[in-house]
Amino acid sequence: MKIPVGILGATGMVGQHFIKFLIDHPWFEVTWVGASDRSAGKLYKDATSWRLDGVTPANIANLTVDECKPSPTAPKLMFSATDASVATEIERAFATAGHVVVSNSRNHRMDADVPLLVPEVNADHLGLLPLQRKNRGWSGVIATNPNCSTVALTMALGPLKQFGITRVIVTTMQAVSGAGYPGVASMDILGNVVPYIGGEEEKMQQETQKILGDFTGGEVKFLDAKVSASCNRVPSVDGHLVSVSVELSQKPSRDEILAAIHSYQGEPQKKNLPSAPKVPVQYMDAPDRPQPRRDAERENGMACFVGRLRECPVLDWKFTCLAHNTIRGAAGAAVLNAELMKVEGLLD
Repeated sequence: MKIPVGILGATGMVGQHFIKFLIDHPWFEVTWVGASDRSAGKLYKDATSWRLDGVTPANIANLTVDECKPSPTAPKLMFSATDASVATEIERAFATAGHVVVSNSRNHRMDADVPLLVPEVNADHLGLLPLQRKNRGWSGVIATNPNCSTVALTMALGPLKQFGITRVIVTTMQAVSGAGYPGVASMDILGNVVPYIGGEEEKMQQETQKILGDFTGGEVKFLDAKVSASCNRVPSVDGHLVSVSVELSQKPSRDEILAAIHSYQGEPQKKNLPSAPKVPVQYMDAPDRPQPRRDAERENGMACFVGRLRECPVLDWKFTCLAHNTIRGAAGAAVLNAELMKVEGLLD
């Protein structure tokens, strides 16, 4: 029997991506959808305008939308796609009421007792959950996934952590879908690049240090590396492309870096989780790859693609990486987190 799940903020773009990603999921089934009080009481098909390809899935269309408040009908496992303006109160209310909240929202990512997960990189950070329950007196928990651009960077850096990461400089080229709907005005983005995304650079820098940090049993010791990010909105639809320069204390060769990438696996691959890509970080030899339009949707949008590895005259090495921002950077990331939590016995 599948595990029933709910989606908080189900009528928005990220909520729709959750619904699409969970169609025919082997472990989870969407049985409950929550949204604002304006939508509560309506059928889902009447409360939302479906913005993704195709039509509203038939098994979701006739669900009645609830308010985003704990209730006897709400399942234990909740995926949160709530807007940051309301996420803190909603997610804490559900965790207090005993729910497992797997969140895409930014509000709790940097809390010291909340895991900020990229399961291939830092699965052991789930060890924060008992501490979270103890600190807050909750019977439930909150776990989060990172910012959509941070996912690409940390997955690409994961194989390199063994070499001692000391400095990272990144420049992002972020797709318009990362701005949600209606997103960026066409007159602002068509044939243009916008060199500012509010709060994005700070999130990328801080989240990277937490994700690549070490869990010591009672806390996460942040990665002792300087991270500098410059974030840009570009007129691609899906897929965040990131240019990276990295300094490594052990000074590995190119062959050693490539070997680390090719052999890299995490807990999702070892445990054969259903949403996990078989090869999480894939190196592309072609000099002009990866590309958002050609590569972001490969591997069901769940892998990170790396290319153009070459020496950097300022740091040590530089490369390009790519991940699908609304799948691996949002809904797919949270679902993979929940799958890992299930096999670790954390959904009981």
